[in-house]
Amino acid sequence: MILGKKIVIVLPAYEAEQTLAETYKAIPHEIVDEIVLVDDASSDSTADLARELGIRTYVHEQNTGYGGNQKSCYREALKLDADIVIMLHPDYQYDPRLITALASMIASGIYDVVIASRILSGTARAGGMPLYKYIANRILTLFQNIMMGAKLSEYHTGYRAFSKEVVGTLPLLRNSDNFIFDNEMLVQVVARGFAIGEVSCPTRYFPEASSINLSNSVVYGLGVLKNSIMFRLWKWGLLKSDLFTTDKKYSLRQAIDSEDSE
Repeated sequence: MILGKKIVIVLPAYEAEQTLAETYKAIPHEIVDEIVLVDDASSDSTADLARELGIRTYVHEQNTGYGGNQKSCYREALKLDADIVIMLHPDYQYDPRLITALASMIASGIYDVVIASRILSGTARAGGMPLYKYIANRILTLFQNIMMGAKLSEYHTGYRAFSKEVVGTLPLLRNSDNFIFDNEMLVQVVARGFAIGEVSCPTRYFPEASSINLSNSVVYGLGVLKNSIMFRLWKWGLLKSDLFTTDKKYSLRQAIDSEDSE
């Protein structure tokens, strides 16, 4: 805990057997209350290793996609009464030691969301980020900031911390089960007016680290452009979209409460 806030780390995992132990070891366990891993139907021994490490482990019988995995992660974190939920990839690309900084910024009550930015650190390329991904990151971030009136250094990091209010109330069940889920979630955060903070985070690119391929990157990029334009049209009152709905039927908190009442 930090300042009396329960901290739950969620690990959306797929084929993470080779990097999970190293990721787990670097987590600051002295301040983390629970660790949840959701294995998205991996063919390797990710789930077995997670259980050996003492991680609370859930396994999808069928692959649900990156977004579908996160929905399960956040659902389980809320069931554990998390005050702060931190999403960390178990591929050791991001440094787990920054969990303390991320959690503290939310526990302070100043921020609702904190993202670990690869751009603020100025080490993205030195850490091995492919040039085409770096250029695409900068172009997409510039476009999205203009369209959404925000000033984030990037929207595409996979290392994020959220308050329970964010995870519980955003219409996450409406979002995609694929990679664009991350961007949809940040667009919803901005739309709801939640306060966003950033910390700099060095990253590592190596063969065992997960990374979407070029074709999926293109699909993701087009999705980011679409989300940005939809946000602007919605802001102008020219578009209605479930992406920005306040209907509680799309929230994880409502889904959990409905399950409990059955």
